[in-house]
Amino acid sequence: MTAETLAVGRSRKPGRTFGVRHLFTPVAIIAVLVALYAWVGTLELDSIEQRSLNQTVILTKAVEHIQMTVAATALVVIIAIPLGIAASRSRNRLITPIILTVGNLGQAVPSIGLLVLATFLMGVGFQTALVGLVAYAVLPVLRNTMVGVQQVDPALIEAARGMGMTKGQILRRVELKLAVPAILAGLRTALVLTVGVATLGAFVAAGGFGELIVNGLKLNRMPVTIVGGVLTACIAFFIDWLGGLAEDLLKPRGM
Repeated sequence: MTAETLAVGRSRKPGRTFGVRHLFTPVAIIAVLVALYAWVGTLELDSIEQRSLNQTVILTKAVEHIQMTVAATALVVIIAIPLGIAASRSRNRLITPIILTVGNLGQAVPSIGLLVLATFLMGVGFQTALVGLVAYAVLPVLRNTMVGVQQVDPALIEAARGMGMTKGQILRRVELKLAVPAILAGLRTALVLTVGVATLGAFVAAGGFGELIVNGLKLNRMPVTIVGGVLTACIAFFIDWLGGLAEDLLKPRGM
């Protein structure tokens, strides 16, 4: 028996399946989209609304929104998980408050304020939106990684050390595996936050559904605003659903 076995046993539950409870969210999303499509179809759209509410524009904005979300989340993972691991180490207790303070800045400062500051430094565009999104979404992943690693039973770490594992092996095979549920929960939160905050990308010419919302408000075209808002919410719920599936599939057995 190895320490890895002690930590996680068999990594997956046999027969873990896609249950009926997992179908509720996607079915609800499809129902909302069908209802939205039917509602828009009953409206007499003017030329401005037709330019915003057509298949090409909506697909383009959906791709832009998802690109911003995925790119920001990938950067958050690269930045926040290593920082969370560093903050979890007792030998780094002097710098842990600094790491947490930096992680907190993104949510302490209003998102639109971050985008304005980034615009002064970088101009407008996709990369400017990423700065604001990453800064805002770092904290949940950072804190959950730190807490997840710190909550690993010291007895398991001692057992792994007694079996001759190096610090790196203990981290990879024991601590991180047991911290997976906490890390995934933080990542799930960060994804949903990112979908919502990505609508602010409209203010820095980064695209996304935020442009539909803002244009609808500026031009007093409520159908455009409603469509942009509902589609953003659908993406958020869908990503949250995917995150829930990942948590169920990837968490160690018995947790």
